[in-house]
Amino acid sequence: MQSHDTTLSRRSFIGGAAALAASAALPRHALAAAGKPNSNFNGVQIGTITYSYRSMPSTAEDLLGYLVQCGLSSVELMGGPAEEFARKHTPETGIGGPMDGFEALRKMYNDAGVNIYIVKFGDIGERDVSDDQIDYYFKAAKALGAKGITREISEVAARRLGPIADKHEIVIGFHNHTQINPKSYDGTILSYGKYLGINLDIGHYVAGTNEPAIPMIEKHRDRILSLHLKDRKKDDGPNMPFGHGDTQVAEVLRFVKENKLTFPGDIELEYPIPEGSDAVQEVAKCVQFCKESLA
Repeated sequence: MQSHDTTLSRRSFIGGAAALAASAALPRHALAAAGKPNSNFNGVQIGTITYSYRSMPSTAEDLLGYLVQCGLSSVELMGGPAEEFARKHTPETGIGGPMDGFEALRKMYNDAGVNIYIVKFGDIGERDVSDDQIDYYFKAAKALGAKGITREISEVAARRLGPIADKHEIVIGFHNHTQINPKSYDGTILSYGKYLGINLDIGHYVAGTNEPAIPMIEKHRDRILSLHLKDRKKDDGPNMPFGHGDTQVAEVLRFVKENKLTFPGDIELEYPIPEGSDAVQEVAKCVQFCKESLA
């Protein structure tokens, strides 16, 4: 049986779609005239990972335009576009090189009202990545103003990265897919450094465990860097529009609000984009769903 709140949330997702689609289609200069975005809703910061826009042109400039169109003031930025921008700005960017390009990217995003909270360097900590490359990733994250770096869950990487993350005071957020279980982050994975944390994907968690995500959030609330927001069906089921799966996205957001938890919830668009729509419009619908859930 669906709760009254869930039914309302689904209605909000659909009901706000037309207005948000129209907003997303506006020229960027028209959106800029409306002021900087603010997606902190009643104390809960909503953002997105820029992987959500993978079906569209994805330079750092393109991505910033999409974020502003969606009204988002926080982002988990994929490392590829960040490095591409930095190298165009400062060709010497790289291991041992200057960080000016990353600093310029941070300024561009901040001036538009978007905070780069996380950058995703997915291979950080892998065996074939040198210590110098790892140091470069941390310096780049610091230049971007990021609180953390995300990558997939790995005890091998945790063991290697723990002391380095502590030195740089940049959090490594370990992301889960459906291989997770309620004890995946217990014991060793977080024991190698105080700056090792969790990027908890609530959709994958529910699909992989058939259990609600809130107890997991409560258990690890002090080590969570961010949540990935998506709605999936149980039993390794498909990704669904927000409010149509089993993930209880609205309930999770209200739990974060009621407990005054400070980590962001980042939308990760993975459900199929409907014909006639695009990633910007669908992310905008997800933002509206989050806003309505937190009203």
